[in-house]
Amino acid sequence: MASFCDEFLRRIPKTDLHCHLDGSIRLETLIDLSVDQGLSLPAYDVEGLKKLVFKDNYSSLEEYLECFKYTTAVLRNEAALERVAYELAIDQFSIGVRYFEVRFAPQLNATPGVLAIDEVIVKVNDGLQRAVMEFNSRPEILSGAEPEYGCGIIVCAMRFFTADSSPWYKNFWDVHQHETPKRIYGLASVALVAAVGKLRNESNIPIVAIDIAGAEFGFPAGDHKEAFELAHKKFFFKTIHAGEGYGPESIFQAITDCHAERIGHGYHIFDAEHFSNSQSRTLESRESYIGKLIQYMSNMRICIEVCLSSNLQTIPQASLDQHPIKRMLDRKMAVTLCSDNMTVSHTNVEKELKMAVEAFKLTPQQVKDIIMTGFKRSFMARDYVEKRAYNRRVDSFYVRLEQEYAIREQ
Repeated sequence: MASFCDEFLRRIPKTDLHCHLDGSIRLETLIDLSVDQGLSLPAYDVEGLKKLVFKDNYSSLEEYLECFKYTTAVLRNEAALERVAYELAIDQFSIGVRYFEVRFAPQLNATPGVLAIDEVIVKVNDGLQRAVMEFNSRPEILSGAEPEYGCGIIVCAMRFFTADSSPWYKNFWDVHQHETPKRIYGLASVALVAAVGKLRNESNIPIVAIDIAGAEFGFPAGDHKEAFELAHKKFFFKTIHAGEGYGPESIFQAITDCHAERIGHGYHIFDAEHFSNSQSRTLESRESYIGKLIQYMSNMRICIEVCLSSNLQTIPQASLDQHPIKRMLDRKMAVTLCSDNMTVSHTNVEKELKMAVEAFKLTPQQVKDIIMTGFKRSFMARDYVEKRAYNRRVDSFYVRLEQEYAIREQ
């Protein structure tokens, strides 16, 4: 088996295509912002917050999601949004990430009459671009010795929300109070796509894709079909959380109803037990369905954004040695490793890569495939010809590092 030193894994150019802004705020910053805004926390020191809220291990998904109650609350003013985005971009670059896509639901940050959805996105982009420009002014990048730094923004619709989820959702719910909840979920997604479509047309902000996040079971992607049809017609890319809280049918619906080009998590893709009508379908028919789904995804290079640490913390009975990424790689599916929530899950892409290398004895070719898939399946807001040229620069830099560290197939 090839040996990968920590320095090599840090220095190689990486992507992080599935990273939530509100799950990746520095705890020191959370404390500062909470104090400045007069918001209460269970503790006002980093170790206290780790002990009480941001734990190494969570007993349930509910406990995991409790973290976001505090992070979302501080991200409802312009200065906080810009600061957190700037610091996230710094943290990503520090571990060798050269391109990442940060996702967030601006509906959770906006306040009607005070902070609009487009203003939320503008301030996040301001923070990101400030960091990008700083790093791209370094001599090693200006000279072309190393690939430049970049990022994109993914906006998230929510599968489920209530009037208490945020001030924006409270206002939206009041306006549509005579609609059914299911209809309200879909309408909110349409409103989001319309708003960000207009913003993208009027600015150079790299809003690259639309996502839907939130509770998967009982809240199907199909509720948002109208919104994703609109996004498709506006030439947005689509990535959808699916196969995390439910099975292959959820992934199928994300692809067929919502035109997903990437899937967030996809943990249950091989699980023949996670079917809505498993009792009325034979095991053979379920396995045939899964086989056809995998064949389609593989041929279309629909990429799975794998988040190991997050899966271990939020999916009951999940274990690293049984994680489906090994089967995904064996089937030659398009796979990239992602952080999901750097703070909530105490991780980053470097750590995720190291976990995968050690747990699954990855070969040098498998490591490079995972890395380059991230760049190739990114939604980078460059002209396609420029993107291909950029990816070639990344590949060349990667090869130089392989040679420097004597990484070779055994």
